[in-house]
Amino acid sequence: MNLYLDFILRLFVAGIMGVLIGLEREYRAKEAGYRTHFLVALGSALMMIVSQYGFSDVLEKDLVRLDPSRIASQVVSGIGFIGAGTIILLQRQIVRGLTTAAGVWATAGIGLAVGAGMYEVGIAATVLALAGLEALSRCFKSIGMRSMIVEFTADNEEVLKKVSNNFSTANYRISSYEMSKVPDEGKIKYHVTLVVKAKRMNEEGLLLLLLHDFPGITVNKII
Repeated sequence: MNLYLDFILRLFVAGIMGVLIGLEREYRAKEAGYRTHFLVALGSALMMIVSQYGFSDVLEKDLVRLDPSRIASQVVSGIGFIGAGTIILLQRQIVRGLTTAAGVWATAGIGLAVGAGMYEVGIAATVLALAGLEALSRCFKSIGMRSMIVEFTADNEEVLKKVSNNFSTANYRISSYEMSKVPDEGKIKYHVTLVVKAKRMNEEGLLLLLLHDFPGITVNKII
């Protein structure tokens, strides 16, 4: 095969692998979708090709030695900037986007592998990444707990105690609690922010149902 056709094939395969992982992230409405993963995989493959073959004319000179991994190694370091951009710190107890950041990092590795001509390794890594994201999520959905921020306003302190007791179950656990008094038309209302760990199988729907069982509570936000 012509060398440049092989380069184009590597870029194409790397891009497809990135899109496949990105589609899974897009389906779950994550920050980095198929376009980001496509560009990461494509760019990584391109950097690998340039690192391996971009300086062939220089290597023809005597006493010149270049490490073909020098540019590829910088891709692994540089991709951290993109990964950091997908991580959101909502509060000290809640960090979102770690899986997406790890996916972007893995996609860069897949792009480097395909860019080096290791098609089988890149495709196998893509299949394993997708299997890990989907299969592990389904298998351990009922085990893991997801942190959520719940903000609501209550009319009195007694309601707050009842809400707190109801959250102290096997399905929910309060990890932090913050309350402030807010004057409202001559009355005092209580603005409460809870960080709740909930079973992934319950999520926001059941949480809303639980809160709606209490009169005098207005749910402001659930993240």
